[in-house]
Amino acid sequence: MTETTFPEPTQEQAALIARVRRMMLIAGLTSALAVAVVLIAVGYRFYRGEGSPAATTDVTAALPKGARIVSTGIAGDRLVVTLDIGGATEIRTFDAKTLKPSGKLRFVSEP
Repeated sequence: MTETTFPEPTQEQAALIARVRRMMLIAGLTSALAVAVVLIAVGYRFYRGEGSPAATTDVTAALPKGARIVSTGIAGDRLVVTLDIGGATEIRTFDAKTLKPSGKLRFVSEP
């Protein structure tokens, strides 16, 4: 068998080969950095702990006697319930994830 021999590159060719190697190294490192950033972002979102609740929560909220629910709604991460209590309007807010009361706003008519 005969072996193919390649002539030694000239100075311009050697400089061009070195430049191409350097650009390939930069492109490879940039690609690896981009993949690492994406994997870190996905891992952070996955393990952050805010995922969907594992079990359903049953909560019973006691209303004052004679109260009736006028409307319900969602505002951000809060559940909003509007009540009519004997002619006075009251708005109660609950945390949407834990369903614990977070606030109460009462409207009354001036005498």
